[in-house]
Amino acid sequence: MISEEIVISSKLHWQWRGHQISYSVSGVGTPLVLIHGFGASIGHWRKNIPAWVEGGYQVFAIDLLGFGGSDKPAIAYSLELWQELLKDFWLSQIQTPAIFIGNSIGALLSLMMAANHPEMVKGAILLNVAGGLNHRPNELNPVLGLVMSGFTKLVGSPITGKFIFNQVRQKQRIRNTLTQVYCDRTAITDELVDLLYLPSCDAGAQAVFASILTAPAGSKPEDLLPKVNCPLLVLWGESDPWTPIKGAKIFQEMASQKDIKVIAIPKTGHCPHDENPNVVNPLVLEWLGKYD
Repeated sequence: MISEEIVISSKLHWQWRGHQISYSVSGVGTPLVLIHGFGASIGHWRKNIPAWVEGGYQVFAIDLLGFGGSDKPAIAYSLELWQELLKDFWLSQIQTPAIFIGNSIGALLSLMMAANHPEMVKGAILLNVAGGLNHRPNELNPVLGLVMSGFTKLVGSPITGKFIFNQVRQKQRIRNTLTQVYCDRTAITDELVDLLYLPSCDAGAQAVFASILTAPAGSKPEDLLPKVNCPLLVLWGESDPWTPIKGAKIFQEMASQKDIKVIAIPKTGHCPHDENPNVVNPLVLEWLGKYD
């Protein structure tokens, strides 16, 4: 069995537009490109990379600009910016059609790559796809919309921003947030909390957080999906309160027209790859085996 240390020992750095990007690569075979969700990093795939390497794949994982071990410049963040990063990463490091695998906004970015850069994408695996980088105003009830608007202004303020951010990133608050989206509380370990906490201590982390909260919501899955022609595996933790299982409906509706397989994972929340890897890893390998 391949050790999880493979994730740590293979970390590398790549320069993109003057910024340092952290990534890892392990194994040989058809390339898989792993894209984390908001606030996460390469380490969120620590329970998956060894299994997929052992399954015969070359696994790339990247820390998006602003997260993990990558630089955190004070710039305007958007889904389009990260799509450019992924496109250039593929051109620099991969250069052969790959399977893109993402969670949450990472899944939305994988879908964007499949729709907009089909020459780079052999297929995509989407875990609890986000509907956008942020909620659109029409997606929130009026009261919650006002609350979020006020919170966003406080986070972005030079006066209150640092204080608010330091409250949000406290380890106990991170743990409390995870209890909302992980059904299995035993999966909420000190290691997981540290994975989310430590990058928030980096210089620039508060500015990144504020920029993302005020960024455009970006592309919608329902707008991207008609442009996608590669096979898709859609995995969804059905107990996710952040991106509810109803988000899988558009993929189910398109399954008769496209090569799409949708699987709901019971008693699992927003991050099924981390919470329930014993279910997710075999499902991914089984699906990959049909297209490799």
